[in-house]
Amino acid sequence: MYANELGRESPDEILSAGALLRFYVEAGADECIGDMPVDRTEAPPARPSMAAPAAPATRPAAQNPPQRLPPGSAANAPPPLRQLASPALLSAQAAETAASRAARACDDVAQLKSAVAAFEGCALKATATNTVFARGNPAAPLMLIGEAPGRDEDAQGFPFVGQSGQLLDRMLAAIGRDEQNAYISNVIFWRPPGNRDPSPEEIIACRPFVERHIALVRPRVIGLVGRHAAATLLGTSQGITKLRGKWLVYTRDGLEIPALPMLHPAYLLRQPGLKREAWRDMLSLALKLEELGA
Repeated sequence: MYANELGRESPDEILSAGALLRFYVEAGADECIGDMPVDRTEAPPARPSMAAPAAPATRPAAQNPPQRLPPGSAANAPPPLRQLASPALLSAQAAETAASRAARACDDVAQLKSAVAAFEGCALKATATNTVFARGNPAAPLMLIGEAPGRDEDAQGFPFVGQSGQLLDRMLAAIGRDEQNAYISNVIFWRPPGNRDPSPEEIIACRPFVERHIALVRPRVIGLVGRHAAATLLGTSQGITKLRGKWLVYTRDGLEIPALPMLHPAYLLRQPGLKREAWRDMLSLALKLEELGA
């Protein structure tokens, strides 16, 4: 009787298997895998107790065929999708899709504010104190859209309330505007840690809400305060110092709204010599609003 018929390998077979193994190692194979993928995130199934006896079969398998359930029954339903463990695991595309779906379901600004507060697709929310949505009058003809909340905005839950916001209020007052006839928001609703610039993924996650915000408010004129606001809503890569002062058009959802890129007040605090250009932009805003009868 041959050795392999007794469950043992012959010497030639052992040598052949060893040579094959050495070939795999030299080729770079350093682990063994199975034919089916293994989900390492799932807990392993509990091992059955050795003391538990197997249930005796009452009938032979051939006499007890499995019953077929109707297609709509719960037993035939696909297993539920597992929820993502944290917002950071959402890809930018998935976050944008979820935000678009939530934004489209909103019929007014109050609903949109609630939808933004409930949104879990932007990782910034996990480190922020408050959701910073807007301040001012949503029925106003002028809408100013900035970049992202800072420390004071995060603490109070309103945009442009810190030092740069106070400067913005003085700039608006100089052309006869305040919270009664202006509306102020951002392209990001949560403070980036350390006041860093928002990442492209964070902007993508928030953008559907910003676009829906504009569609619901329908301002006559938009002021885009800072380079991130201009880049996000105008789709341009030009710097704000080249864009500022030039009237462009925001086009989305059937709307065509005059939009003016402007220097951010925080930038003006660091570069006070540019306040002359900022004043020209404010005068241009006032003139456009006057032309539109707003």
